[in-house]
Amino acid sequence: MNFNWDDALDQIFGRHLVCPRCKRDQETMVVGYSRRPALTPFAPRHGDCPRGVECEARKLVTLCEECAQAEHLRGTPQDAAGVLASYVLDCRRELDDSLDYLAEYWRDDPDIDEDDLDRPLEEVDPDAFDEESATRQKLEEEYLRYHRQFRELHRRIPDPGWRSEYVEQVHDLGYETLLGD
Repeated sequence: MNFNWDDALDQIFGRHLVCPRCKRDQETMVVGYSRRPALTPFAPRHGDCPRGVECEARKLVTLCEECAQAEHLRGTPQDAAGVLASYVLDCRRELDDSLDYLAEYWRDDPDIDEDDLDRPLEEVDPDAFDEESATRQKLEEEYLRYHRQFRELHRRIPDPGWRSEYVEQVHDLGYETLLGD
C-alpha cells in the first residue's frame, strides 16, 4: 500500500481533500464501507493491516464521486468535516470492539479451558492481552488526534458523551486509558 495516513489527516484537517485513487483535489469525498480487497488501498484507517491488499475485513473507504462510481463504492458524499467525523466514529467503533474483546469476546475461543473463563485475559493469555492493549493504545492515540483537531477547528465533537462512557468501562475492567480517568 502506498498511502500516507499522516498526509491524509493533514489534508482533512486543512480542509483539503485529495482522492487516494485519482489524486485530484476534491470538495467532497464519498465515504462508505466495503469488504472488497480491491478497495483496501483506499481505506486510510486500514493501512496497517497485516493482510494488506488481500484483506476482506469491513473497512471505511473514501473516494471522490467519480472513483466511487468506478469502484462501485456505495456511500455518502461528505466535506472535510464530515470525513473527519466519519474517521472519529470509525475509530470509536474499533475502540468499542477492543473493549468488548477484553471484557468478554476472548472467552469465545474454543481453546480456552473452562477453568480459565473466570480469570482475566492477561492471566490466561498474556501475549493476546499485550497485543490487544497495544492495539487499543494506538487507537486511543488516534482518537486523541482527532479530538484535538475538532477543538482546533472549533467544531463540535460528535457524541461527546462517548468518551466518558468508554473511560468508565475501561476503568471498570481494571485497565488504564489515555482518554482520561
